Amino acid sequence: MIKKLSSGPYLFWIAMFVVIPILMVFGFSMITTNSDGSWQITFSNFTRAFDPIYIAVLARSLKIAVEATLICFFIGYPMAMILAKMNVRFRTFAVMMFVVPMWMNFLLRTYAWMTILGKNGVLNGILSFLGLPQVQFLYSEGAVLLGMVYNFLPFMVLPIYTVLTKMDQSLIEAAEDLGGNKKIVFLKVIFPLSVPGILSGVSMVFMPAVSTFVISNLLYGGQYMLIGNLIEQQFLVINDWNFGSAVAMILMLLILVSMAIMNRVGGDNPEERGVNLW
Repeated sequence: MIKKLSSGPYLFWIAMFVVIPILMVFGFSMITTNSDGSWQITFSNFTRAFDPIYIAVLARSLKIAVEATLICFFIGYPMAMILAKMNVRFRTFAVMMFVVPMWMNFLLRTYAWMTILGKNGVLNGILSFLGLPQVQFLYSEGAVLLGMVYNFLPFMVLPIYTVLTKMDQSLIEAAEDLGGNKKIVFLKVIFPLSVPGILSGVSMVFMPAVSTFVISNLLYGGQYMLIGNLIEQQFLVINDWNFGSAVAMILMLLILVSMAIMNRVGGDNPEERGVNLW
């Protein structure tokens, strides 16, 4: 009885700020307003979302989100291993220095890249000093990708780092005793055991990357339309909340499916992830 009562505030919070808002968005997505001001319940907003022009926007969003996630992984995994293998005296300081930029406001971090990548920014200033021609870094897909990687990289590093630091060292020692070299130990023990951290990092990077709109607005001048920009535009500019809600529901369903797949792939024990020392 006490447990049920203690869970009451949590359930109330979930209902008020998760379940009810989702139901409201779903309700808006099912409504179509007629020319005479009347409305009816249809699936026309969802049908409209599958128009080729919007499919192209979704494909572009998925493409750049996957690219950002892969880059974060290939940079973040070695970084997490370096942090995990550091001396304990320096590890805490190194992790803190890695996390400190996250304390700064998300918008300010992105605005900083506008200063760095701008026509008269830091990078072009260095090129001019070296006598090289200036380059248009800002307002490009590369700038958007760079902004995503910079902002979301810690979300890849920290889960992997946490898993690596909690890894049972006796398994690694057993693999070495059985004659495994560093490559074999990494591929058959360390990497499979770190899969939960990898999946958490992938989820924490992919989800905000596929739905972001601030980064593309600032680093591409609002000309690079992603699915997040489309939803923002429908709600704040065009004032078509019904279609915007339908696109938001499709995006949410896509994220839930991707999370379910990653959880399915991850497994709950080392054997399911292919850990085999013998």
